[in-house]
Order: sequence, then C-alpha cells, then structure tokens
Amino acid sequence: MNRRTWMQRIGLGSIAIIASGRLWALDKITRSDNEWKQLLSEGQYYILRDEGTEPPGSSPLNNEHRDGQYHCAGCDLPLFTSEMKYESGTGWPSFFDHIDGHMETKRDFKLIWPRTEYHCARCGGHQGHVFDDGPKPTGQRWCNNGLALVFVPDV
Repeated sequence: MNRRTWMQRIGLGSIAIIASGRLWALDKITRSDNEWKQLLSEGQYYILRDEGTEPPGSSPLNNEHRDGQYHCAGCDLPLFTSEMKYESGTGWPSFFDHIDGHMETKRDFKLIWPRTEYHCARCGGHQGHVFDDGPKPTGQRWCNNGLALVFVPDV
C-alpha cells in the first residue's frame, strides 16, 4: 500500500505531514466569521482574521525560552520550533525559519512598499511578515504576532 492510498483510507485527503511524532493533515479549515469570533479572543480575531498587528513588546512569547513548539492559535498547526526562535530586538517573537509546508505567503502593499505576509497553511490565519534581515543560516526574520501563536512546551 502506498502513502496516498493509506491516507485516503484513513480519511486524511492527499496531504499529511508528520511533525514531532504527530500526524498533521493540512486539509484547509474554513469557518464563518461568527464561528471564528466564538473560538478566538478579540485580539486573536483582529490578528488572525483581520490581518492586524499587536503592539511591539506586548507578547509574553518574547520572553519564552523553553524548548517546545509554537502553534497557530487558530487551528493548532505547529509553525515554528524553539530552535528556530531568536531575539531580534523588534518587540515581536521572531524566527529564522518555519516548519516546512506549514506557511503560505503573499505580497502585502498596506504600508506602500511591498512586504511578504505569511499565513497558516491550514486555517489561513495571518501570522506576520517575513524579512530578509535575519541571522544565518537563512538570513530571514519571520516576525510573528504573539497572539497568533500558542506555545506548547516539550514534556
């Protein structure tokens, strides 16, 4: 039996990724605005669904230094690991890389000059912007809103 047949038999569709020993199906999650408003706090809704930005320095995740993963607050998909996090000095949780296949990007012109905005690949929740001023090995800074994430410590 091949992987595609196995995934179809257990009802996961055509895309699945194993992360930290857990099977994550990347079938898209769609909900109405009312459903999102019931599931998310007002601040989370503003960021994840309205593509807002939290004030710099406001996230407790800036001071999170334990080993673990950072999951999407909208659908619990792991987006980053603690090994990817670094202190950027910007006031937002920053990462030099992300978990492959768990983000989608698009161009954003909201501040006139183009930026690359990124969203959770499963629920479409806005996370932040990626810049080319990060550390090695990628040179990228995945600048994330803390309210868009949930930290899950390693046990």
